[in-house]
Amino acid sequence: MEQYLSATQKMEQEVMFPSLLRGVFPQQEGAAGGHTDLYERYQLLKAIKPMVEKGLASVTDQSPTSANTDTDTSSDDDDTMDAQLEERLSHHLAGLQQVLTHLTRDTNALTRRYSQILEQISPSEGQPSW
Repeated sequence: MEQYLSATQKMEQEVMFPSLLRGVFPQQEGAAGGHTDLYERYQLLKAIKPMVEKGLASVTDQSPTSANTDTDTSSDDDDTMDAQLEERLSHHLAGLQQVLTHLTRDTNALTRRYSQILEQISPSEGQPSW
């Protein structure tokens, strides 16, 4: 998660004029995007960042209350439930890691492409700007 947050922070610092990304589509370096231009991708990445930062705190508390109030549950049932919870948590953490890796890759690709655009439109240092 730190890599993702670092990548989005760098993107926000470097992309001073997001409008330069309008009409520019991702290159083939692994950034998915379909028919969305980099400006739309930038907006999406910026919108996702607060949700990732806040994590579960931003989601309304929908934790299920225990419907089973029986105190007769056996320890075997508890062990089975614990194993299922561990498996589910592992599955969801793996999915979250994949999503964060994908978002980090897209964010880094967008930042690199923005830098390329700036290099193309800015005059070289050796030439006078007048």
